Amino acid sequence: MSSAAILPARQPLSQMSANTTQPTPECAACHKAIRERYLLKALDQLWHEDCLKCACCDCRLGEVGSTLFTKANLILCKRDYLRMFGATGLCSACNKQIPAFEMVMRARGNVYHMECFKCEACSHRFCVGDRFYLYDNKIVCEYDYEERVVFGNSNQMSSLDHLKRQTQKLIEVCDGSSGYASGDQA
Repeated sequence: MSSAAILPARQPLSQMSANTTQPTPECAACHKAIRERYLLKALDQLWHEDCLKCACCDCRLGEVGSTLFTKANLILCKRDYLRMFGATGLCSACNKQIPAFEMVMRARGNVYHMECFKCEACSHRFCVGDRFYLYDNKIVCEYDYEERVVFGNSNQMSSLDHLKRQTQKLIEVCDGSSGYASGDQA
């Protein structure tokens, strides 16, 4: 594998060649003279902006980033390089493969699909900044962690049990002991 930088030569060609007597540069892909205002330099060669493309998806590499990858005589964008040659792993929650180009979440040595990174007890999806815990190597939200560990309730509750418990607490709070006047006059 080889990784290379794409360097846009953002000077007009007239300025680049004004100080030299070199002929008009030639594109490494189409072998035609580069007469456009801008060109790309990659792999120690010069390219038309339209000619430096990924061999798989045909995207213009100058537009998708500043890096390209080469392997087996192919010029590739990062996504296709990882798709074809990158290592994949297994999600710690669903045990399905994670493609090398996919975004992941990590917790200690575990790796998760983005959609699998949620509380095992209540399926709460985490946002940036949310606190989570690894309990028995499973992801749990702060509330469920406190329920299991801090309050000693370590039995596995289903989401339905969790909702029933919350509903019962609300009923107890609102059942005549809310502190509001009932409308009866004393």
